Amino acid sequence: MSSEFRGIVRLAGRDIDGTKRLAYALKDVRGVNINLASAMISSLKLDSRMRLGQLNDAQIAELEKTMKDVRLLNLPPWLYNRRKDIETGEDHHLLESDLAYVSKNDIEREKAIGSWRGMRHSLGLKVRGQRTRTTGRKGATVGVRKAAVQAAAAAAKAENKER
Repeated sequence: MSSEFRGIVRLAGRDIDGTKRLAYALKDVRGVNINLASAMISSLKLDSRMRLGQLNDAQIAELEKTMKDVRLLNLPPWLYNRRKDIETGEDHHLLESDLAYVSKNDIEREKAIGSWRGMRHSLGLKVRGQRTRTTGRKGATVGVRKAAVQAAAAAAKAENKER
C-alpha cells in the first residue's frame, strides 16, 4: 500500500473524493450502484474499510480496468445495467456518457415506434404507471375552487372594474 494519501482520484473520467470509503466513492461514478461497487471490491480482494485515496497506482489501474469491463469479474448478469441489449442481445455494463447516450437513444426509439412509453415520454408525463391525478404536476397550482370562493373572486373582480 502507498503511504501517500490522495485527496482526489481520477476514475472513469471523473474526479472522485479520496476521503470517501471505497464503495461509496465508486458509487459516485454514474452507472455504478452500491451493490456493484461492493461486488467489485470483494472480487478484487480489496479492504472495504479503506478510503479511495489510500489505494496505490496498481490498485487504481486494476479498479479502472474492471470498471470499464465488469464482465472480467464474472459477476452475475443481474448486476449489469444493460441486460439483453436490443441490438446485440448481450449483457453489458455502461458507465457515464455511454449510459446517457444509450438511454437517450432508447427513449427516441420508443417515441419513433409510437409505443405507449414513447408517447408518455413525448408528452412529459409519467411513464411507469404512477399516479398522475394529484402528483407530477408542473406549472401553476391546480386545485378545486368552491362555489363560494369563486363568487367572492368574481365580486372582487367586478369591484376592481368599477374603480
